Amino acid sequence: MLLRVDDTGSSTLTRRGAAFFDLDKTILAKSSSLMFAKPFYKGGLIGRADVLRSAYAQFVYLVSGADHDQMEQMRAYMSALCEGWDVEQVKGIVGETLDEIVEPVVYEEALRLIDEHHAAGRDVIIISSSGTEVVEPIGARLGVDRAIGTQIAVDDEGRYTGEILFYAYGEGKADAMRDLAAEHGYDLSASYAYTDSHTDLPMLELVGFPYAVNPDTELRKVAVERSWPIMDFAKPVAMRSRVNTPESRRAA
Repeated sequence: MLLRVDDTGSSTLTRRGAAFFDLDKTILAKSSSLMFAKPFYKGGLIGRADVLRSAYAQFVYLVSGADHDQMEQMRAYMSALCEGWDVEQVKGIVGETLDEIVEPVVYEEALRLIDEHHAAGRDVIIISSSGTEVVEPIGARLGVDRAIGTQIAVDDEGRYTGEILFYAYGEGKADAMRDLAAEHGYDLSASYAYTDSHTDLPMLELVGFPYAVNPDTELRKVAVERSWPIMDFAKPVAMRSRVNTPESRRAA
């Protein structure tokens, strides 16, 4: 919330908008979870068959986008695959390979939008179905204010149990946005949302300014019907040159 003083000297509290971004195919040109298949393989977390399956899933995702059934399959796959993984090992692998994996696939148009929202005084939040151990470092690298991903339970020994506590998908993203609005005083009617998938309609319908970015067929149709702006991002660039800019130094 912001404190505004009018001409009479009296003050009122005003609510400010925020900008909510999906991650995959909105900020990144690929799926953030699937991109780490090879590093996880080298770290001994997954087998060769899982790498091949991830490569195929990446191809399907890039060609057609992910529908509801595919997202539910991904949830089950993620739950079964990561059971028993050491959390600190996962964080270490992501940290060591983040630049190599993510550096070349960030859309320049998305980076520009993030800067514009920060310049306008809005917080920028990433909400992605990828795991939080992947989403949070990427968010920090991008200089966003908050990053929320799927959360998996961890046992007393620091290993994933496979139980998904929060799945950042569909209505779950909208729930997270409502919680953030209540906690930080965001006015959702003055907020923006950007995503590529029709499965994120709850996220788009919650804000005053929804944008379809690289939309799949279903979302493009909805955007046209509702006169939502459509943005086509096509220029992946490296983040490395932005590390020392004021925008990129914002705390995540």
